[in-house]
Amino acid sequence: MGSPIDVVVNDRMQQGYRYTRSAPMGEDFDPGFHPELTPAQMLQLGVFCGKYMTDCGPEFPPSWFENAKLALQEPDCSLNYFGVRAGTPLSVWIAKGWIHPDDPRGWFQWYCRYFSGRRMPEEDSRQIGRWKAFRRHAAQVQKHCNPGDPFCRPKQRQALLHWAYDSRAL
Repeated sequence: MGSPIDVVVNDRMQQGYRYTRSAPMGEDFDPGFHPELTPAQMLQLGVFCGKYMTDCGPEFPPSWFENAKLALQEPDCSLNYFGVRAGTPLSVWIAKGWIHPDDPRGWFQWYCRYFSGRRMPEEDSRQIGRWKAFRRHAAQVQKHCNPGDPFCRPKQRQALLHWAYDSRAL
């Protein structure tokens, strides 16, 4: 990557938030962080009932949104790959202290910004640790389901997609 890129965010949850992209997009990840899906792939598969990134287009590459499954009004969980709601409301994440002030939407917002080149060493380490811990859900799907059976544990499979694990063929 050449010179760092300064980004200014103005969306519904952040006004005037600034950060710098210092790493090339999709490169220079922490050696222990190997997501199976890119943010664009996640949006195309259908995550977060189609409502997670509807006002964030200017911050990220237009290609991420070309085939994204996004809800126009209210969340629509039929847009999720497994067609179910998975996860807990943002209010729960806030109450548990899982939200960093720089990423008020949570892990996926962090991941999108990390993928785009933003680096915040302490927060990156925390979020990567959370991502690694979420892998336990893949082990549960593999233990209790026949390979490729999307009707077995669809909520866990959908939640894994939300964390950049490709659970479609588990």
